[in-house]
Amino acid sequence: MARDYYETLGTSRDADQEEIKRAYRRLARKYHPDVNKEPGAEETFKEINRANEVLSEPELRARYDRFGEAGVSSGGGAAPGYGDAGDMGGFADIFDAFFNGFGGAAGQQQTTRRRNGPARGEDLRLDLKLEFQEAIFGGEKEIRIPHLEACNTCKSTGAKPGSTPQTCSTCGGAGQVRRNTRTPFGNFTQVSVCPTCNGDGQVIEDKCEVCNGAGRKQETKKLKISIPKGVDNGTKLRIGKEGDAGLRGGPAGDLYVYLHVEEDAKFRREGINILSQVKISYLQAILGSHIQIDTVDGPTELNIPAGIQPNTVLKLEQKGVPRLGNEVSRGDHLLTLQIDIPAKVSNEERELLEKLAKLRGDRVGKGGIGSIFGNVFK
Repeated sequence: MARDYYETLGTSRDADQEEIKRAYRRLARKYHPDVNKEPGAEETFKEINRANEVLSEPELRARYDRFGEAGVSSGGGAAPGYGDAGDMGGFADIFDAFFNGFGGAAGQQQTTRRRNGPARGEDLRLDLKLEFQEAIFGGEKEIRIPHLEACNTCKSTGAKPGSTPQTCSTCGGAGQVRRNTRTPFGNFTQVSVCPTCNGDGQVIEDKCEVCNGAGRKQETKKLKISIPKGVDNGTKLRIGKEGDAGLRGGPAGDLYVYLHVEEDAKFRREGINILSQVKISYLQAILGSHIQIDTVDGPTELNIPAGIQPNTVLKLEQKGVPRLGNEVSRGDHLLTLQIDIPAKVSNEERELLEKLAKLRGDRVGKGGIGSIFGNVFK
């Protein structure tokens, strides 16, 4: 059963051409028979090349996405009557792959231009810890990231100033070499990464001394990034063009910052609401009270209605988390009341409580006042 070409290269089906190219080059270098002598490496290398042949060419890829391997096999495209009549460019690609026929020179020139042209830099990921309050109210954070920066000495060419990279004589700038095998059905062509230029299509004879021919150099830079109000654990921020520098003047990749919010000792977050607990005395619960509590905005007054019951939830509107993308709208602060019933009371307190029990007609046993509160807090 044929493997899925996207699975072979380790990419998603919506991957762009740059992602496919990077995946192919990484795997080709790993499994090249000249480098990897493990059993099965050569077969894997062939599968990687076949997947790249199809997915790197838009027409072949479109047929593969529509019809699967049948659309790009030597049988040619979709079932009869379903293909595009006159799609000679697509059939030329198939003949070129299997019989080294039509369109070979033009295809090689196109590949040469693509490989020698600008290439986008890689994206980077940074995991950033935030305090609970920072996630709620946002702000600026200064970060340091190691990345590949364009070499100004050689203008990203990798060649020593005054010299230029030369087209690879082995592959003619294509980045690939082809090996023809004669079969009863014609000449079968196997494509592999050029061993001389490692797929770049060019060689640098006189390397830049600053970047050693890479065209980029490792640097650590400082960045100030803006954290929006209301971010949560797992929020991903994209900072454009702050990834690795591109090759040969190509655009830089992006920086993706993944946020990890630390827990708070007082508050818990649930969506855009803040949850906390407040402990009051039994007398405050019976008689009512005004108490000072902590919120994410600072201390504030809370009104406790007389006769409030345990585990009642009070709500402070607009004291929660700003809604991400609409910071004018905020969640609420929900406070769960816990009533503190003392394990011991003084003699004076006992006398007063026993009088209260007689007034209420409650029967209390020796050493206990629990029945009073059992009625009050039922």
